[in-house]
Amino acid sequence: MLNYKIEGGHLPVVTCYLEPGQTLCSESGAMSWMSPNMHMETNSGGGVKKALGRLFSGESLFMNEFTAQGGMGTVAFASSFPGSIIPYEVSPGNSIIVQKHSFLAMEKGLDLSIYFQKKLGKGFFGGEGFIMNKISGSGLVFIEIDGYCKEYTLEANESIIVDTGYLAAM
Repeated sequence: MLNYKIEGGHLPVVTCYLEPGQTLCSESGAMSWMSPNMHMETNSGGGVKKALGRLFSGESLFMNEFTAQGGMGTVAFASSFPGSIIPYEVSPGNSIIVQKHSFLAMEKGLDLSIYFQKKLGKGFFGGEGFIMNKISGSGLVFIEIDGYCKEYTLEANESIIVDTGYLAAM
């Protein structure tokens, strides 16, 4: 289980506390600070096809991996715009689709891939475009959204209408 703390109000940062050998992945340039015992490695994050897919969806071509070595390690990722950082537990059959530029960091083992909006009207008029990101696998991901995150728990057969610009709604 990943230990973390989100703080900072409208310009939040998530500080992650890693056990020895534990690894987090992020886009190139997303890390704000880290302890000296964190080992950083840059790679294509799954090969040329994955890297080009991320680039096509507006994300970075390369991924960074941060691994704690020789003891507990700390690495922090700050939001690049005013809003909120949301932790989301992804599991098999429970993937998440987010707007491009929403991905901040994730546990190693999750898969960040390109997702195409299938509805023509949403792609043209929804404001998010046709290309989005899909995060699947098993682990914790941090996404950044612009604005405040309001959580609702819906009862069975209860629904709420959400604008397509708020795709963190699940």
